[in-house]
Amino acid sequence: MAQGGAGIAKRLGTLLSGLLECGGFCGIIFGWASLVFVLKDLGYFQELCQPSANLTDLPGCSRQDEEFSLVFTIGSFMNNFMTFPTGFIFDRFGTTVARLVAISLYTGGTLLVAFSTPALAVLLFPAMSMLSVGGMLLILTNTQVGNLFGKYRSIIITLYNGAFDSSSAIFLIVKVLYERGLSLRTMFLFMAACSAWHLLRTLFLMPRSRIPYPLPPAYNYGLRCPGRSQSYRTYEEKRPPEETGPEETPLEPSAPTGAGDVPTVSFRACVCSALFAWHVVWLSVMQLRHYLFIGTLNPLLQHLARGDTRLAPTPTPSPSPSSVGCSAPRGTASSSTGTSAARPPAPRVLSRSFLYGGNAAFLAIAFPPQHFGKLYGLAMALSALVALLQYPCVTLVRGPLGGDPFYVNVGLIAVVLVAFVSPVVVARKCHRLAKDLGAAGTPLTAPPSAESPTELPH
Repeated sequence: MAQGGAGIAKRLGTLLSGLLECGGFCGIIFGWASLVFVLKDLGYFQELCQPSANLTDLPGCSRQDEEFSLVFTIGSFMNNFMTFPTGFIFDRFGTTVARLVAISLYTGGTLLVAFSTPALAVLLFPAMSMLSVGGMLLILTNTQVGNLFGKYRSIIITLYNGAFDSSSAIFLIVKVLYERGLSLRTMFLFMAACSAWHLLRTLFLMPRSRIPYPLPPAYNYGLRCPGRSQSYRTYEEKRPPEETGPEETPLEPSAPTGAGDVPTVSFRACVCSALFAWHVVWLSVMQLRHYLFIGTLNPLLQHLARGDTRLAPTPTPSPSPSSVGCSAPRGTASSSTGTSAARPPAPRVLSRSFLYGGNAAFLAIAFPPQHFGKLYGLAMALSALVALLQYPCVTLVRGPLGGDPFYVNVGLIAVVLVAFVSPVVVARKCHRLAKDLGAAGTPLTAPPSAESPTELPH
């Protein structure tokens, strides 16, 4: 690392603090099943459990369970659907502004939960949505940390996505501490106070704009004290607007330019490319298959148990686009049962890490970095819409198919085969690009030390 650049200690500090941030705050909404036990014990939506003389009403506390399920459904759907506008904020205004928005949403969400009461249980709806969107925006800004570590950036992006899924255990910790006598308000006020740590990380361990790839010599980021401060003077901010920084050659061809001009790729060109379209198909199909596997797991086990209540699991409410994998507890469930249902299974975390980590890493490599946030958000939003297909599929399994998802799984095999088109398209693009660049005598990827002095601001 050249003199004046960010050293290995600072980069490792950014990496480790980012892992803590993703693993402790970004995806906590997916541990909702554990928090429901606390909220039920406190009497949230308890009025829905009152007996009714109308025999058509749902029995017991099913209406209370449905209200909790609705809170989670809205919050988890916002997690995917709002990624596109938050990605636009990240691309347009940079890391600092995006993180300040995320911190504000996260702090507001934790404060709403802290000051909610059974009489103000409606506050849970905006609170969970704010926690969901704020957490997604935080991990979106953290994906660029992989750029600090060269060829290992895809591994780091995947690692961050794994930490994001593991953060669902935070609400399990909240449940355990609540059973030890700690109040819900105290715990969420502490989580709100952690926003000060997020703010300090934004100032000192994150750039104002974006982290370029490959890193130019002497690249630094964040506030530097003491001495002459060059606050947020990142590589991208120092270079003239007409110059481009060093980056990988994108797989999608650039738009035609005149002699001496720097080739650029518009956001529209990226979205309309076959590369992006087939990638969205791959992401949507794999996500739907992942959701349906867990969404139809209970009916399958009940079908295989053939009515044996000792073997069949407790039925769960209708799934939501992201609720699979953390079954909403029923009013009669015991504490131990809920704890096991809320604990994130390791295979599910690994599966989601490879799926979403691969999605983020591919978009970061294959397309220009200035469009990463928008492309990532658009891909997640479109896949969220496709995930809604799980509702008719699960209804079909639990209804006409009598709990046997065999025919649905057979149909999904044909759908999953479509996902194999994406790697074929990528392989052909890479082969064609390598052939074109090889004929022109240009390497496929510019090495980190290949920048000429004229490209580097001093």
